[in-house]
Amino acid sequence: MSDTVISYPIPPYANVPIHAEYYEPSRFVISAITRGLTTTVTTTTDNNYFIGQLVRFIIPPTFGIRQLNEQEGYVLSIPSSNQVEVDIDSRFMDAFISSPATTKAQILAIGDVNSGAININGRINNTTFIQGSFINISPI
Repeated sequence: MSDTVISYPIPPYANVPIHAEYYEPSRFVISAITRGLTTTVTTTTDNNYFIGQLVRFIIPPTFGIRQLNEQEGYVLSIPSSNQVEVDIDSRFMDAFISSPATTKAQILAIGDVNSGAININGRINNTTFIQGSFINISPI
């Protein structure tokens, strides 16, 4: 007879639904875009991006600057707590238009699920992650 404890299936209370607000870096609504050799994006709230973070844009048609839709770029600098500068040349793109549309223009982090270690210990003591990884900050 074995003293092994069986832990499957995972009970529902321990397998909570995934919530976007429980992960960093997150998705943010865009309030302004400054075009140039690099592109500066202003979000409606303070963001949690960092230099080197890979981001993607979702720009609905009512917000103009459709050339930026689905584009990916790296964060070059953080000019203020609600701004990021990305390495996308937007000089010849349409202007950003503030719109009351229900679907908002968004900037989203691109990353993995903390499965890529860049330390020498592999998945053990995995406290250093690939730039762009998502960090679970769930209160549970």
